[in-house]
Amino acid sequence: MTHFLDIHKTDAGELRRMLDHAAAMKTARAGRPKGMPDDESPLAGRMVALIFEKPSTRTRVSFDVGVRQMGGQTMVLSGNDMQLGHGETIADTARVLSRYVDMIMIRTFEETTLQEMADHATVPVINGLTNRTHPCQIMADILTIEEHRGPVAGKKVVWCGDGNNVCASFLHAAGQFGFDMVFTGPPTLDPEAEFIEGARAKGVSVEIERDPIRAVADADVVVADTWVSMHDSQTTKERRHNQLRAYQVNTDLMARAKPDALFMHCLPAHRGEEVTSEVMDGPNSVIFDEAENRLHAQKAIMRWCLGV
Repeated sequence: MTHFLDIHKTDAGELRRMLDHAAAMKTARAGRPKGMPDDESPLAGRMVALIFEKPSTRTRVSFDVGVRQMGGQTMVLSGNDMQLGHGETIADTARVLSRYVDMIMIRTFEETTLQEMADHATVPVINGLTNRTHPCQIMADILTIEEHRGPVAGKKVVWCGDGNNVCASFLHAAGQFGFDMVFTGPPTLDPEAEFIEGARAKGVSVEIERDPIRAVADADVVVADTWVSMHDSQTTKERRHNQLRAYQVNTDLMARAKPDALFMHCLPAHRGEEVTSEVMDGPNSVIFDEAENRLHAQKAIMRWCLGV
């Protein structure tokens, strides 16, 4: 079964073919109304279940639109609809859904939920996000970098802030695509050592630099993400702000990177917290290209999973 669970679990050559396919599909849609189907209908007659234990804007809309553009249909299910693992096991849910649909995308909390779904489904499963990784976002990010700056191999990407699930998938991508990374943030929020060592084992440089000014020197790409989750308590939010305030991406920090360094953020952003509006709306920002490219990258991922 061809699942898309994490970037480091997928062959690097297959990842490259997905991105090339995504770029080609994006070019083919240029100037076309958003609701008009693609010239091909590779998902015609296919039903895709989109499961959301965690709320979403970009993931839900981009997957839904992508399936429809490729001629398929979607069934959107919330955590309340499913109550995954409460009563019926996740394994049994996977077996049942596999009798009804052709593919499952799940956006969930625990990585174990994703893995159990994949272990027992007889249709492809796609990781739409877990607390630990976010591979679809990073596929869109690599597509975006290469649109603007050419091949990502050999470039320097600097992550500012919290070594969270998006950062983890960036580290996976560094190893697979051959670019270097620097993490700058407080020690309490470092990425998991497993992810750092995994990238280094692939021959790329991964550094930890506490000084954000030194970290962004000669950076090709500067990346930030939200400091807090909607589920965090007020106390947790205040503690994180205190820890991360020094790592805000602002015009002064961007000025220390290369003059043409891209700024990236997977959105939603808290303007004035992890990044200023001047940077988000500035000439080096590609945040809305990233958001659009979720659509194209995920269409390529779905086609790869189904072999169409």
